[in-house]
Amino acid sequence: MPYSGDVTARLDRALNPKVVAVVGDKKAMGYMWLHAMKPFSGKLYSVQIDPNEIPGIEELGVTNYKSLADVPEEIDYVLCAVPRPVAWRIVTDCVAKKVGGVALFTSGFAETETEDGIEAQAKVTEIAREGDLLLIGPNCMGIYNRRLGVRHSTDQPSGDAGNVAFIGQSGTHTINFSLVGSVHGIKCSKTVSFGNAVLLDAPDYIDYFAQDPESEVIAMYIEGVKDGPRLLASLKAAAKRKPVVVWKGGTTAAGGRAVYSHTASLATAPAIWDAAMRQAGVIQTDNLDETIDAVKALVHCKPTSGRRMGLIAMTGGQSVVITDAFEREGLEVPLLTAASYEKLASFFNIIGGSYRNPLDAGGTIGMGFVPGNLQRLFDILEEDESVDAVALEISGTFMARRMRQSPAIMEALIETLAGQKEKSAKPFLVIAHPSHVEDVMSELRGKLLERGVATFTSFGAAARATAKAISYWRFREGLD
Repeated sequence: MPYSGDVTARLDRALNPKVVAVVGDKKAMGYMWLHAMKPFSGKLYSVQIDPNEIPGIEELGVTNYKSLADVPEEIDYVLCAVPRPVAWRIVTDCVAKKVGGVALFTSGFAETETEDGIEAQAKVTEIAREGDLLLIGPNCMGIYNRRLGVRHSTDQPSGDAGNVAFIGQSGTHTINFSLVGSVHGIKCSKTVSFGNAVLLDAPDYIDYFAQDPESEVIAMYIEGVKDGPRLLASLKAAAKRKPVVVWKGGTTAAGGRAVYSHTASLATAPAIWDAAMRQAGVIQTDNLDETIDAVKALVHCKPTSGRRMGLIAMTGGQSVVITDAFEREGLEVPLLTAASYEKLASFFNIIGGSYRNPLDAGGTIGMGFVPGNLQRLFDILEEDESVDAVALEISGTFMARRMRQSPAIMEALIETLAGQKEKSAKPFLVIAHPSHVEDVMSELRGKLLERGVATFTSFGAAARATAKAISYWRFREGLD
């Protein structure tokens, strides 16, 4: 560990800043960083020496100084966007100013595999190490704090709190997780894009977020490992406290080569990585969509270690494939209890339907989703001792036109599903296929996610996410 003192406590200052300085933002980049930081709730300063740039900065309402030393306050976080040849000077100034932490957006270091790049990285690393400076990067986007409005992008939401942390070795993946995740009902507490990780590395951020009360789930994208035992220890400790989702890049031979060109990291053999992640008890994913879906299930579904699903589909064919999807992921679709079948027999429409489990229930709940019968199905599955979690299909093929013609149908359905999610002791999720009417189904999914109902676009995505979430809760209970 290269730093003195409690690194987690020191990171807390940088990740929750009161004073931020952006160094080197330029008109040619549209003052990207100053615009992104506009909603910051603390004090924002600019540091720029070019007289041609200063008027544009001041027009944004941001006070500019010609050096960090001139800023009349202690600075908690610095975003450095200067060219590589002068980056070391800014790092030196950060040491002298005793800033809380600096993120080097600047790239062109060891990831270029050139002598100049390697030497430049060694220089800034040594300055930061000798000065005991928290250095994030280089070649990174730095920090996003949704609540405070510290951002990488003007598109990122701000002003309200989130509960999911993201650690990314890629700036693009880190931004995309926050942006795409927000569409799926995921609010980030904080994210860190850490790039080449010359001093602060993935375990430092894992240790921090494991203790961060705002972050209930940790997700991450990682390419290479510098200290395998330390990473494994940090993941193990974090997974004992809260769910951790790990997306590994560079799992193929060509991908491993790309990893080094991206962040100058060394890839890890897939078999070794898989074994280590299983030992740590983390959830593994292969792409952004899987990562978001797994986090969605963890955030919006109640925990369970049981694998038995109660499934409700709208047609016979869909009842078959939803069953295949969940069984294929290692979950079970069991027969219900005799008591459940007795209740179902009293009202279930078996003409064109069946209720063994899955429930082929289109004729019973109606294509207008009769709330009374739908709620009766939910109540039966809630009470059934053979069911640990419940999934419902909503078919755009049959429902979208009706919801478009009668918005009241959609609103009544949302109220029923949101109410079920709240009162049920079991995990509850919805699959709302886009079908041929994505606009209506997208609206439905968005409204359900706003109400905290885990909603997916396909059976496969829902089944994978549910299986991953259950695997974590089984790990926590020592069942697997």
